[in-house]
Amino acid sequence: MSAEAAQLAVRLAGVGKSFGSTQVLRDIDLEIRIGEIHAIVGENGAGKSTTGKIIGGYYAADSGRIEVFGAPVENWTPRRALASGIAMIHQELQVVPELSVAENVFLGMEENVGGVLRGTEVRRFRELDQRCGFGLDPDQKVGALRIADRQKVEIMRAIARDARVIIMDEPASSLTADEAERLHQVIAWLKRGGNAVIYVTHFLDHVMATADRVTVMRDGAVVRTAEVADETKESIVEAMLGEPADVAFPAIPPVPDAGLPPLLEARGLVTATGLDGVSLAVRPGEIVGLVGLVGSGRSETARAIFGADPLLAGEIRVAGEVYAHPTPNNSVARGLVLVPEDRRKLGLVLTQRVRANMSLPHLRLISRWSVVDESKDRDRARELIDHFDVNPRSVDGDIAYYSGGNQQKVLLGKWVYAKPRIMILDEPSRGVDIGARRRIHDFIVEMAAGGAAVLLISSELEEVLGMSHRGYLMSGGRVVGEVDPRASSVGDVLRTLFQASEAARMTRAAS
Repeated sequence: MSAEAAQLAVRLAGVGKSFGSTQVLRDIDLEIRIGEIHAIVGENGAGKSTTGKIIGGYYAADSGRIEVFGAPVENWTPRRALASGIAMIHQELQVVPELSVAENVFLGMEENVGGVLRGTEVRRFRELDQRCGFGLDPDQKVGALRIADRQKVEIMRAIARDARVIIMDEPASSLTADEAERLHQVIAWLKRGGNAVIYVTHFLDHVMATADRVTVMRDGAVVRTAEVADETKESIVEAMLGEPADVAFPAIPPVPDAGLPPLLEARGLVTATGLDGVSLAVRPGEIVGLVGLVGSGRSETARAIFGADPLLAGEIRVAGEVYAHPTPNNSVARGLVLVPEDRRKLGLVLTQRVRANMSLPHLRLISRWSVVDESKDRDRARELIDHFDVNPRSVDGDIAYYSGGNQQKVLLGKWVYAKPRIMILDEPSRGVDIGARRRIHDFIVEMAAGGAAVLLISSELEEVLGMSHRGYLMSGGRVVGEVDPRASSVGDVLRTLFQASEAARMTRAAS
């Protein structure tokens, strides 16, 4: 073995992969060095996650050769990959909701004597958490955790297995800026220990700040691999898209007339999920951001307005009329829709095809005597696929195998199907690449320009401030202020939120 080969953790040579008649990878050549952080970037559908899954043993390559620490591998599976020191953290989390945090982290690694479990997971967890610093409760059921905390469980599980190569597929997609910084500290710690980290991401700022090298993919092929020090954010985007980069937010419509009555209004909403008197209003043509730290009540506000969570007190008005006893079905009938933060769990039916996912809430519009008009269904699906640039472009595509960005476009198509007048968007660009993100931002502007009221929720403060006319600040299930995005910086907003969070903590402690 040459000295150069001895420095390689993973090598792919001429790797190809197809799903049915769709070729997703073409002649992939890739080298991952021992002890490096290697980012893989590209638009959704470029093949970056598929490449990661082939390295992790979840997909079998149709052609080409794979080498791990200098040795060729065959019949590669996740179990064999793990035994060889390769672990993968998936974008769509692989956790057992009914088990505790500690049980998930050490699943399959439980200590036992004669087949009897010793119950040492909590102690081992606390030792591991001293290194990671995530501060999770080892006894908490994972099903009760937010997405961000479930992501941490996945990261700890890989670290617990002493993997020498860790593939992270969009690990920061659900994390706040502070949590992402903690993640990057863990990644740096892994690198110092001689581990290789394959970092599949759409956050180019994270790539520039964290990675040693970056591989850019487009249309199932490698465009180039380069030292991050030799790249800029703009040069990477241009390589991803195959055209000059434009990473700015689109111009939003003019601020609506302040005299217009609200199209959506919430007054003093209280729920069992933690809302404590939330009030807000959105006028026609207005994009209003809901800004807060994790646990502030943003998603809970969206679910209460949509009718997914019952109200204990308060009132919702739609176009000035009281909307009593909201439910998801009644909301859709009123033109009020919610794009949820977890597209796979709450937004899509992965066992159904693309057009079925789009038309499911709107069957009455394409049915006669309770029989679906297949022609109308296909025509509307084609319109939306073209409008959102969904790939593959088949109305009967198997959405379970679509990239995250294309799944998100289908989810948006589902809710724009009947041309709603009020849209609540909870993390609409989570886990998507810069191309899909740009299309989603254009869509938000289109909706507002057409007179819809848009309530935008995002963990990325830059996105909320860049896309909103106004913003409500939330903390502890309450609205604690209002912000003018044109006159506020991210730092200003964060300071206000941290101050509100600390004040709420002190109030709870005193009561």
